[in-house]
Amino acid sequence: MDRPYIVCHMMQSVDGRVACDMVDKISGDEYYDALESLNCPSHVEGKHSYQIHYCGFEEFKPQHPGGIDKEQWHRASQTNAYSISVDTKGVLLWENTDNDNRLCIVSEKTSPEYLAYLEQKGISYIATGKNGINLPRAMEILRDKFGVERLAVVGGGKINGAFLSAGLIDELSAMIAPGIDGRIGQPALFDGIKDDERFMPEKINLKEVKAFSNGVIWTRYDFI
Repeated sequence: MDRPYIVCHMMQSVDGRVACDMVDKISGDEYYDALESLNCPSHVEGKHSYQIHYCGFEEFKPQHPGGIDKEQWHRASQTNAYSISVDTKGVLLWENTDNDNRLCIVSEKTSPEYLAYLEQKGISYIATGKNGINLPRAMEILRDKFGVERLAVVGGGKINGAFLSAGLIDELSAMIAPGIDGRIGQPALFDGIKDDERFMPEKINLKEVKAFSNGVIWTRYDFI
């Protein structure tokens, strides 16, 4: 598969929780400095992260519900630094955001009205997958049609888990801040993967460890 090189880059507590409001209290700017050094100018986050930090929870409601039922893509801008959202049904609103170099990945269940809305807002998109987003195919289109060579996954546990399940992560860049969360129901570094009798943990190979003066540890792993 010809796709971008994909790094999952996250800051977590010692017990593996990634809630932003928590890790902000136990870490400094190391996360962003490390992200810049990874040379991944394009980054992707899940719908929930965008709702929390950028878009709010009001959703796009088409007047005529129904999907496009075919793969489509639209390039509104050409850059090597896309801000990418993963939004299966196409509901995120972009009324009060900076839409320069924004790209939305949606499924074919998305309404034609939503794609027209994205085009009107000057937003690029990739629509692929009949019943849900076909992430491997979306990554192929991202490389072939948009020229993205390196991509950082910086969202929450569910989007990280989706990329992991699809076998799309080449490297894990996990920063561990000196603090413990411990709260019930907080998101983990990887989350949402279904359990069955065939489940095996994903094995990874440690390639680098760095410690910062404030106690943050930066670990980097290759996927075997």
